[in-house]
Amino acid sequence: ATTVITARKFIELGNLEPLAASLGEDLKLVYLEDVRDGLGWQDKAMALAGTVAPMIVAARPDPDDTAVVLFTSGTEGDPKGVALSHINLVSNVEQAAAHVDIFETDICFNPLPTFHCFGLTGGLLLPLIVGIPAVLHPTPLQAKTIAKRVGETRSTVLFATDTFLNQYARNADKDDLKSLRFAVCGAERVKDETRALVRKMFALDILEGYGATEASPVIAVNQPGRNRSGTVGTLLPGMEAKLEPVEGIENAGRMWVRGPNVMQGYIYTSEPGVIVKPDEGWHDTGDVCSIDEDGFIAIRGRMKRFAKIGGEMVSLAVVENCATSIWPDDLHAAVTLPDPRKGEQIILLTANASADRSEFVAFTRNHGVAELSIPKKIVAVDEIPVLGTGKIDYVAVEKMAKAAIS
Repeated sequence: ATTVITARKFIELGNLEPLAASLGEDLKLVYLEDVRDGLGWQDKAMALAGTVAPMIVAARPDPDDTAVVLFTSGTEGDPKGVALSHINLVSNVEQAAAHVDIFETDICFNPLPTFHCFGLTGGLLLPLIVGIPAVLHPTPLQAKTIAKRVGETRSTVLFATDTFLNQYARNADKDDLKSLRFAVCGAERVKDETRALVRKMFALDILEGYGATEASPVIAVNQPGRNRSGTVGTLLPGMEAKLEPVEGIENAGRMWVRGPNVMQGYIYTSEPGVIVKPDEGWHDTGDVCSIDEDGFIAIRGRMKRFAKIGGEMVSLAVVENCATSIWPDDLHAAVTLPDPRKGEQIILLTANASADRSEFVAFTRNHGVAELSIPKKIVAVDEIPVLGTGKIDYVAVEKMAKAAIS
């Protein structure tokens, strides 16, 4: 890249002045305020003509051309480039808009980064294509400021993750989030504590969804009036899914999806510029899921987020859910490390300084959780590393776990 397009107001709101100064040493920074001030009468005349006859000024890309190359989050390994076409992105917007009630009176608030697909498609492209206002905030980390801006802009739809929404609710004044009709949450499981918190404080419903960068990204989402806790809703229109059996896991399988929103393909660092297409259009989500008779999808966990202990498959998500139930005010992350006797061992990192393994053992016994789900060791840390998307950085967590037990 040689040029960064931004806005002075955006940099000011995000307190990004040091970053802008650093980038400006090697790159050209183009500020939208300067572009606006430089518009002449010819530009304004062309814009006016475009409102009457949009095709005069509209770009005409081939729908199958690559629109963006985004990167997988890298929570479990090296990021891969994901090539998404114009038709992929527009399809996903139309699918989501048909699936979830979006009204012409809605205002979308998006604090999520647009270099990740949830923030790009849901928080920016959807309102632009549907034709409703979008309010962008440069960082999801300013909880107090974001809660206040939601109220000031009278936003009605909020895009967030569970972690961020929980922080916004805890830092909000009583009227800050009252204008919201619902919040759409993805990227991580929505905790019961977060649902209860926002419902009690703001009478706010959470529509939990599920997606992947490879699907532009929305695959499934709950709907107003058809919202089932513990699930990520039903497939979007035009999508199909199949479950591949997984040894040791009953009533669920590895989910593959196909639809017009599924990527053109991956771009690997070993072959720059080469797009490796998905076989027959099917994308392997890598997630173990179940689908009930009504089509609601429940995520059991990532294939990589299962430990094989003594020949049994153990979900690390279950371990983290137990920890959240015991210590609800803190963040927790479970990983596996090699074990010479059982094959693998579970290490739980927690931000709760007083967390004790005996509490975890007692909880599992009282709630009928399998003994294999008890971590071999619980390590208290100052902070659980989190990526800009709000997802836990499991690569960093694994390094911390290795250091803790070495």
